Amino acid sequence: MRVTVIGSTGRVGSQLVAEALERHHEVTGISRHAERASPRAGLHSISLDVTRSDELVRVLAGQDALVSAFNPGWKDPDIYDDYLRGARSILAAARTSEASRIIWIGGAGSLFVAPGLQLVDTPEFPRTYRAAGLAARETLRLFQQERVLDWAVVSPAVQLEDGPRTAVYRVGTDAPVVGAHGVSRISVADLAVAVVDEVERPRFHRRRFTVGY
Repeated sequence: MRVTVIGSTGRVGSQLVAEALERHHEVTGISRHAERASPRAGLHSISLDVTRSDELVRVLAGQDALVSAFNPGWKDPDIYDDYLRGARSILAAARTSEASRIIWIGGAGSLFVAPGLQLVDTPEFPRTYRAAGLAARETLRLFQQERVLDWAVVSPAVQLEDGPRTAVYRVGTDAPVVGAHGVSRISVADLAVAVVDEVERPRFHRRRFTVGY
């Protein structure tokens, strides 16, 4: 398949690229700093500001799937506004290019930890990540209002950690997947496995899902 990965040099995006290439897909990686990507067979890296929607449309033409790990940067003082600006631009470009499929890597903050209570609204949610968590939740709402694209939003487990690729994970919908010790966790490598699995064998259409151990 021809797969575009936005945020391809980031922590999550680079793992998505590696997983897709390992499965012999043709990958177009989009990031602000494409020069950071190591050259690999099957990878075409492009430096692009995703808020330039017209340029993004041209890149997306003819692609089979778009996977976005977009994040304007944790140190961005305007991360809430910049996250939503980027999300709206990517959505607009996907519609214009008539993208077959878009998978958005969101955050765990919008997962429900109790009836009517999302993780981002709990006192335990780190203040450092609250603005990004709120922006990711609002982006989920944008997708839920989307009536043109075939989309899926992926919320990672609450703890997204470095660790080995096991290719073993469990799937949930709107509440965290919790392991035997009451912890919701997954490695970035296994998150990438789950996402590329969804690219290859779509199960979630116009809805959110989550993964964990």
